[in-house]
Amino acid sequence: MTITTLLVANRGEIACRVMRTAKALGLTTVAVHSATDRHARHVEEADIAIDLGGAKPAESYLRGDAVIAAAKAAGAQAIHPGYGFLSENAGFARACEEAGLVFLGPPASAIDAMGSKSAAKALMEDAGVPLVPGYHGEAQDYPTFQREAARIGYPVLLKAAAGGGGKGMKVVERESELAEALASAQREAQSAFGDSRMLVEKYLSKPRHVEIQVFADQHSHCLYLNERDCSIQRRHQKVVEEAPAPGLSAELRRGMGEAAVRAAQAIGYVGAGTVEFLYDEGSGQFFFMEMNTRLQVEHPVTEAITGLDLVAWQIRVARGEPLPISQEQVPLNGHAIEVRLYAEDPEGGFLPASGRLDLYREPAAGPGRRSDSGIRQGDEVSPFYDPMLAKLIAWGENREEARQRLLAMLVETAVGGVKTNLAFLRRVLAHPAFAAAELDTGFIGRHQDDLLPASGELPPLFWHLAGEAWVQSEAARVRGDDAHSPWSAQDGWRSGLPGETDLHLNARGESQVVRLRHVGGQRAARLIGEWLEVEFDGLRRRHLAIRHGDSLYLEWHGELLKVSRFDPIAEAEAAHAHHGGLTAPMNGSIVRILVEPGQAVEAGTALVVLEAMKMEHSIRAPHAGVVKSLSCSEGELVAEGTALVELEEATA
Repeated sequence: MTITTLLVANRGEIACRVMRTAKALGLTTVAVHSATDRHARHVEEADIAIDLGGAKPAESYLRGDAVIAAAKAAGAQAIHPGYGFLSENAGFARACEEAGLVFLGPPASAIDAMGSKSAAKALMEDAGVPLVPGYHGEAQDYPTFQREAARIGYPVLLKAAAGGGGKGMKVVERESELAEALASAQREAQSAFGDSRMLVEKYLSKPRHVEIQVFADQHSHCLYLNERDCSIQRRHQKVVEEAPAPGLSAELRRGMGEAAVRAAQAIGYVGAGTVEFLYDEGSGQFFFMEMNTRLQVEHPVTEAITGLDLVAWQIRVARGEPLPISQEQVPLNGHAIEVRLYAEDPEGGFLPASGRLDLYREPAAGPGRRSDSGIRQGDEVSPFYDPMLAKLIAWGENREEARQRLLAMLVETAVGGVKTNLAFLRRVLAHPAFAAAELDTGFIGRHQDDLLPASGELPPLFWHLAGEAWVQSEAARVRGDDAHSPWSAQDGWRSGLPGETDLHLNARGESQVVRLRHVGGQRAARLIGEWLEVEFDGLRRRHLAIRHGDSLYLEWHGELLKVSRFDPIAEAEAAHAHHGGLTAPMNGSIVRILVEPGQAVEAGTALVVLEAMKMEHSIRAPHAGVVKSLSCSEGELVAEGTALVELEEATA
């Protein structure tokens, strides 16, 4: 099959990544986009771009008919679905074939077999692959799930039968939580995948998540490209992945790999796929979890240890070419670790964040360093899509070298304007337990106090450094031709008198009056480029300090804090809280209103359900009271900070 033009039916970093390889192979690239993404990076990097309209996925990227029409209009012979959206949609794969287009994924029959978690588990059961105890049947009524959950034993895990990526997934600790969790998971699954079917499994408390990358061609050849450990997860979604999985013996690697190949061959698989297992380190047993019939987010770590380009392999296999190597020839060189940089609030339960990227800097390129992203400074992070901003990948001769290299990359990364998990990722990689490869899916919860420390008040040293960085960066802005001139200084310098100035600064919701005083031009800190150099007691340290417009971004204990000046008089006039008001924690859409004015509620009662980044978030009563008024309606789009519910505290 001749492929000269490739349409990428996706957005963000995966669209940019696929197009990078396609262009290297000499292909013409076609991007599709929503109205929201009209000026997105993947659109500008493509040779041809076609507007699908709409904003939400259902109005744009999930419209298979519009994607196929775009491919036809652009003269494309093939479609790469990326991951998410239509990548595991068997109907779309069939529609591509019927339209005479090559779908860069497995046959629709393979997606049918493995796309449904229930069907996949039944297939594995027939093949003798160990399964986690659970219910994967067709009946979807509440009494069935209630009965099966009781049979399995709590805690249980609800999972979307047609999904992945943590969408439509809920841990249920006790029967009283089941009904609400099931309804919410079904809505999430319907929104993300167009399919509300669920399954339920026993929730294993301390497993490792180990997955096998498989690849098959059209000539009945299939092999596995080693394994990845993806145990570091929050909200049932991966944030750190590495290859190979630490501590696996060659025998165990071979056993899991061969099982994954058998699973792929049993369904006539073609292309890139991933078979995921839960691995119990104590017993040495592994259990089949699911198969993802697409390229995975974490594929770069496999590329790093094998030296292979998996997207290039996808294109060549789609052309009918055989796999270029045998199983014995699969390389395994060194170690690679990947982190996912998200727009989210780790301290606020990892809730997704949206807004404008006022500042965005990626780490410098170099040997063993890779950054995959689809954003630029100034872009808007939309509430309609997954909040992942970028992936940072480091390779080393061994795991420790990769870990240290990735930590250095995170230090160089800067994001401003939206909350991110950047500081959290640095804490994970720097944690002694991670350094010792003590991995399992409960890692974040177990080390929560270390990974999500209470922020507390910012100390005097921070404010002093913020003041120094502010006045020095301000001087450079005011007199770019001579930043060292005393007449351009903003530090209160006066001839023959001590320099002194007061700055009213804000950072992380705190306000402080910073008084800077120095004699004879001597400073406790020096701004050199975008690094603030500080020396105390013979110890010299550097803090990233980036001035952007009227804001300063200063690194403090791994976190990049936004510092700004404020008018104390205006601040005092505006300082009044909306007593009893509950506001939207992020931009999103109101999907359910669960209360009405005049209703009495207990503390913790769900009042409103907000959907953002394809996940549902319940706004709950912080205390017992009476709903005084509602300021939102179902289906309404709301911005972060919008008042939703007025709750009057109950009187004794």
